[in-house]
Amino acid sequence: MSSVAAPADRNRRVALIALVIAIGMLGLGYAAVPLYRMFCQATGFGGTPMRATSDKAPGEIAGRMIDIRFDANVSPNLPWQFAPEQKSERIVIGQRKMAFFVAKNLSDRPVTGTAAYNVTPELAGAYFTKIQCFCFTSQTLKPGETVRMPVIYYVDPAILKDKDAAKFNEITLSYTFFPDKSDVDSASVGG
Repeated sequence: MSSVAAPADRNRRVALIALVIAIGMLGLGYAAVPLYRMFCQATGFGGTPMRATSDKAPGEIAGRMIDIRFDANVSPNLPWQFAPEQKSERIVIGQRKMAFFVAKNLSDRPVTGTAAYNVTPELAGAYFTKIQCFCFTSQTLKPGETVRMPVIYYVDPAILKDKDAAKFNEITLSYTFFPDKSDVDSASVGG
């Protein structure tokens, strides 16, 4: 009798181990996006700008200038207009600067959007630091509402010590607004 019970116990044990592994992989799948986002924000990997821990810039490096180009995009699922107030700006490396983007809700209901962002060239993401940004939180616009949204940033002087990044003449800060997940869920429930 013990010889019959042993294979059944082994099968249950293997099934339990497989179930635990499957649940663990599922959990890692859900955790992957926020973990990857935190990794990118901490390292600048993939063109993700660094997020400042203080509201102070390191200070200007006299004579060292770089052009910052601003790009704005909107998901086709978000009824907004979104654009930078100015297309580009020449700044001193290390200088704290502010740029504005303008968003307008084109719909007849409140709509919440979330901005995804990156910097190109990708290597510049490690040196482009945002002190304050509308992209850190979701934005809700009332029907027809237009808002100016600031981003306060600087280019870290450490870029000049990186032999590859020091050659950059231009950095592009790009945003794309998407419908916020909570807004999509509430819109589908309500209509």
